[in-house]
Amino acid sequence: MAYRQVDQPATQAPDMTDGDQLLLFDMDGVILEGHGTDPAVHDDALDAAIAEAGLSVDDETRSLLAGYEYDTEFVRGCERLGIDPVALYRRRERHSASHTIDRLAAGDRTLYPDTDALDEFVDDYALGLISNNYDAVVNFVVDHYELDGFAYARGREPGVGGFYRRKPNPHYLLAGREALGGTSGVYVGDRATDVMAARRAGLDAIFIRRPHNGDVSLPVEPRATIDSLTALGEHL
Repeated sequence: MAYRQVDQPATQAPDMTDGDQLLLFDMDGVILEGHGTDPAVHDDALDAAIAEAGLSVDDETRSLLAGYEYDTEFVRGCERLGIDPVALYRRRERHSASHTIDRLAAGDRTLYPDTDALDEFVDDYALGLISNNYDAVVNFVVDHYELDGFAYARGREPGVGGFYRRKPNPHYLLAGREALGGTSGVYVGDRATDVMAARRAGLDAIFIRRPHNGDVSLPVEPRATIDSLTALGEHL
């Protein structure tokens, strides 16, 4: 199955043979090593956004702007500066995506070794990669690591809209279902929000335990819990 650029929406769903089902994956902590993006990336991105906007920001105001969330503190910080919080947040997110890609290109994070196990599913399932990470980052990972088995790959758009569409909101999972033309399937994730989003999208969830989430308890029961992608086939 050929990978499709997420910024070039398909006019029609990929061909799916009789019996094909969706097999969708989260990226960070499932395919890509580590729990997620280093918080320092967002901190550096904020500095870049402030400089780009030509702002002079005192320490107290900067502390309100710091962090990943689009929250009341971020809005308060922008109000103190007299700037549009939506615009600054989007600017910072664009820098976060760019800095993340730079780190990945430098080898900061790599694929989990068991990602090779996905090759066995390509002929029988429509594979998708759907992440809360930025769209540009997901594109980069697929291209950089030549993950050609994914028929669909999608991250979130930078900005407030994308922030509020993150899992457990099923928005991007539903978009993937529609693009692939499937009505049932499985989503493999490493967080409680993945399990919740899968259920809301009408999908079964399989939870994978990695070193970063070994002790996590789940409020929603997944179809199965696995310790490696090599065990995935036993639960499909």
